[in-house]
Amino acid sequence: MASAPAQRENASETADSALLARRFLGEAPILIIGCALMVLCVALLLSHGINPGIAGIIANGQIFLMFVIVLVCFDTARELYRHRPQSPVSHLKARYTTPAFKRGIAAGLPMMAVAIVLLPYFSKMKSAIPLFNDYTWDARFIAWDRAIFFGHDAWEVLQPVLGYPVVTALLALLYHLWFLLLYPGVMYFAFARIDSEVRRQFFLSYVLSWTLIGGFMATMLASVGPCFVGPMFGDTTFDAQMAYLNAANEQFPVMTLRVQGMLLEWYASAEDGLGSGITAMPSMHCAIAFLYWVAMRRVSKAWGRFFAVFFIVIWLGSVHLAYHYAVDGIVSVLAVAAIWTASRWIVTAWDARLAGRQPTLRTNTVPAE
Repeated sequence: MASAPAQRENASETADSALLARRFLGEAPILIIGCALMVLCVALLLSHGINPGIAGIIANGQIFLMFVIVLVCFDTARELYRHRPQSPVSHLKARYTTPAFKRGIAAGLPMMAVAIVLLPYFSKMKSAIPLFNDYTWDARFIAWDRAIFFGHDAWEVLQPVLGYPVVTALLALLYHLWFLLLYPGVMYFAFARIDSEVRRQFFLSYVLSWTLIGGFMATMLASVGPCFVGPMFGDTTFDAQMAYLNAANEQFPVMTLRVQGMLLEWYASAEDGLGSGITAMPSMHCAIAFLYWVAMRRVSKAWGRFFAVFFIVIWLGSVHLAYHYAVDGIVSVLAVAAIWTASRWIVTAWDARLAGRQPTLRTNTVPAE
């Protein structure tokens, strides 16, 4: 007969397994929809003679691994500094081998798999846009911007406020820091102890945003953006803006100019790796920044305010740095808002199905600080 401690341990393991099973079952729609969309992406690429391969998955996994190592090193240093244990090895072993810690890691792995495995295929679709559609929408988006800003291009309206080299350089830096949303940000939503509905709504919206906004809409509304209409099509509309950015770069490094040059080189050499491809409408920078705002405001009021400001900065930066037209951000916001609402319906309906009842849409709430 098992001892009382052994019985308690077995009961704890059973409860942990039940919790994990419940979480994995709740996330099933994300995996099903994500895999179906990935298969569609692969089929479309193969139909045009492109073999997606697994190079993107490997590269994406390496980036995630790099951030895991950085975060573990940071957490280790913080633990040792805070507690100053006599035996650092024993202290860290106790921290990282507890059942709760291991359960938390296991619980987040499916959504990490979504980010690592599925998204490189969606990203590859962006580099394949010229195979499916010509870049013909720029003239219309320029006209739409001018209709909104009373005959002016959006960057001209922003220039009196943002047109200082130090401000431009800072915006370029923040525009690059958006990259952190795709890695530490995703890891937070996968592993943090937050409301299950928010986590699942975020990941489903994340997958749908990359496919529907960054894939389908970007292809249907194929455009290259202000910084590329000149070198790609000989359009001189934004020559003055690019002249300012290059002049500002001589005083303070404007990091985005180097990336724009790399994208042009990749486009000319038909590179289709992770992060390559030229597309303006809709703006994925704005889409993902806006998604983080609508998600994080349900996690924390303070973080909600932070990401509201960050989203506005990214939107302004996308125009000022010549990546996007103002309407690119507007369309992105409307699309993400629709996807966020649809994702909430899907998550609610799935939970109702599991519970064997009719779905009742829950009202978004912001937790108290």
